[in-house]
Amino acid sequence: MANYTNLQWTDKLFIAKEIAAGLLFLHNNIIIHRDLNLRLNKLGSEGGNALASALGKNSSLTSLNLYSNNLGSAGVKALANALCKNSTLTSLNLGYNNHESEGVNALVDALCVNSGLKDLNLKNNNIGSEDGKALADALCKNTMLTSLDLLDNDLESEGGKALADALCKNFTLTSLVLGYNNLKSEGIKSFADALCKNSTLKDLDLSSNKLGIEEGKALSVALCKNSSLISLNIYNNNLGIEGEEVLADALCKNFTLTSLNLDDCKIGSQEGKVLADAHYKNFTLTSLNVQKNNIGFKLQSNNPYLKIIQ
Repeated sequence: MANYTNLQWTDKLFIAKEIAAGLLFLHNNIIIHRDLNLRLNKLGSEGGNALASALGKNSSLTSLNLYSNNLGSAGVKALANALCKNSTLTSLNLGYNNHESEGVNALVDALCVNSGLKDLNLKNNNIGSEDGKALADALCKNTMLTSLDLLDNDLESEGGKALADALCKNFTLTSLVLGYNNLKSEGIKSFADALCKNSTLKDLDLSSNKLGIEEGKALSVALCKNSSLISLNIYNNNLGIEGEEVLADALCKNFTLTSLNLDDCKIGSQEGKVLADAHYKNFTLTSLNVQKNNIGFKLQSNNPYLKIIQ
């Protein structure tokens, strides 16, 4: 709708209610509609309530994108309650909706009983450490969720540690995004320890979490033991020469990782040489991102399948 941004809020709410009524009509007439994208529409809590009412009765919708709709705690809580009844929705994007703890807690309760949701996006919602602990508890009980995106929240070390502990008990999650969460040293080391025990996680994003030398060493040790992770994103961290050395050594011993993002990791020529040596011994990596570094020479590999982004 070309002029949607120029509409009054009451008009947008009316449209949201009409969409909700449409979902009920589709359900009542056994008409299948699987995907609904309502991102960036400022539906507010009332719009969220209307959609939740429809979602509780709909049995065909599988994907719902509500990114950036200012749903607030009330709207998210209503949707969470609907998830307790709905078992067909598999993907839900609630990113950038100002959930606050009340909304997060409602989602936690829903995750403990919902039997359909596989992909949940909660990025940029001011989710703090206590909320992170609650989500971790839900992950210990939920056996359906495979992907959880918590990018750009405020989990800090305590929330990170709780989620890492949950990975030792959860065996269905395959993708976890934790970039920009200020996990700090304790949080990162907890995830490194979890990777030594978890055998199902395939994609992990720890970008921009202030990883240093010690955290780099811990992750490298984990990579030597882990046999399930295929993608690791540590964009915008500073492992230092020692951290890069042990990471390079881990690449010589790890045979499952296929994608590694080292974009903007303060890699200089010395660290670049260490990585270059590792590439001649590793034959499983297919994607390596080393953009925004200062290596000073072009990285090369004898692996014909490796794509180096530099």
